[in-house]
Amino acid sequence: ARWRVLGDPGPLCAYRTLDAGDPGRLCFRYAQTDFRCASASCRQVSSPGGQLTANILSNGSVFIQWTVAHEAPPKGPAPDQTGGFRLSCWWNGSYTQFECAGVHLGSGCRDYLLNELHTNVPYRLCVRPYDLERDEACVEFSLAPGGMQDIVIAMTTVGGAICVMLVIICLLVAYITENIMNPTAQHTLAAQHSHRSHLHTHL
Repeated sequence: ARWRVLGDPGPLCAYRTLDAGDPGRLCFRYAQTDFRCASASCRQVSSPGGQLTANILSNGSVFIQWTVAHEAPPKGPAPDQTGGFRLSCWWNGSYTQFECAGVHLGSGCRDYLLNELHTNVPYRLCVRPYDLERDEACVEFSLAPGGMQDIVIAMTTVGGAICVMLVIICLLVAYITENIMNPTAQHTLAAQHSHRSHLHTHL
């Protein structure tokens, strides 16, 4: 599952998803070097040393950025050495911890976008250079429900309230129809009852 990708930090990033038993395809994406976390739609969580930053976006995705402290000029690795970075991810379920699919990023990568994450679940992300002389950097965060999820929840709540109101209105209409809007039927029943009482008295 390991492969060699060299290059300076630049506009093009090579990466591969490391699924269990599947080496994955080699993919390329453009780096977002001009990205800025806008306070209205983004919040940041950084690792203790500041090398790794998770930009948590309001649409439920997470854009991570990292730096390499005291980065040396690029040079080719030894024949048996793997270059680049390893992105690891875990999230906590109700009773156990699950590991996300890892990502092997080329040595020219300094950012990556994560999609389809669970909400209200604690996550832990770590980026580690394959150079074993460097430590990994980690961040922990959880995603709040996104805007669309809030809208769905609000619509469900409002819809439930409307259904309850409709049921109450229907019961009210039935009660009014039965007891107020039909005085003739009530008068007839009263007259029949009075007539039966009168006959019973005479008998």
